[in-house]
Amino acid sequence: MPVTKKKSPSAPVLALSDVNLILDDTFTLRNLCFSIKKGESLVLIGPSGAGKTLTLKTIAGLFRPNSGKIEYHGKNISSLNDEARHRLAKIGVLFQRSGLFDSLTVWENITFRLRASQNLSKPDAIDTAVHNLASVGLKPETAFLYPVELSGGMQKRVGIARALADEPDLLLLDEPTAGLDPIMTNVINSWVRENVKTLGASVLSITSDLKSARSTADRIVMLHEGNIVWEGTPAELDTENNPYIKQFVHKTTDGPIRSGFY
Repeated sequence: MPVTKKKSPSAPVLALSDVNLILDDTFTLRNLCFSIKKGESLVLIGPSGAGKTLTLKTIAGLFRPNSGKIEYHGKNISSLNDEARHRLAKIGVLFQRSGLFDSLTVWENITFRLRASQNLSKPDAIDTAVHNLASVGLKPETAFLYPVELSGGMQKRVGIARALADEPDLLLLDEPTAGLDPIMTNVINSWVRENVKTLGASVLSITSDLKSARSTADRIVMLHEGNIVWEGTPAELDTENNPYIKQFVHKTTDGPIRSGFY
């Protein structure tokens, strides 16, 4: 009787193994280990200065870890230069302040990298921009506006459209709802929850808003002083006895998380 081989599980889209980063002779990220599967939404939470944005920037290649590995589909990208990383990794990034170029129109912002790497014609670039704007619920005429003509929520969505322009399979979103009103926050959360799944992308996002984390996350990782102190599901937030989570969820001053004010 022939033996059926078990199918080995596919490698996660992203995996961090014992990642350490030292800045100014101080450990800022310590032994980070987590992974993200295809189509999964992982949210990083934690107090200010916990290392959330630094983690995102290290994954994006803006910082190089001192030790450990960052693997993308099983391939170590920790030591690659920008050109090699861009060829291998299809990663889209939304920075906290959207990072739009004020002197460029929306369509020029969205297709900035594509025009540089693929020499897109203007009509093709505009078509690409309009397509990506539609995916975040913005009208075609938005393509011809400048960032100063957009509301904060529209700038966030244009930033997401730009992150999608390369058709990434991993999105890094740094505080996608920061500074937005409650209605626009719900719009962005809804987009992350529904449309990213449709696109088949995996998402790593940062938020300081627990409501957003509950709404968009499949799993949550909490950082404190560069360390992972908890990992679980949104449903476990309210029943967890972990002192860091309890203090963060209930917003109390009594606990292991300290600020400079007390």
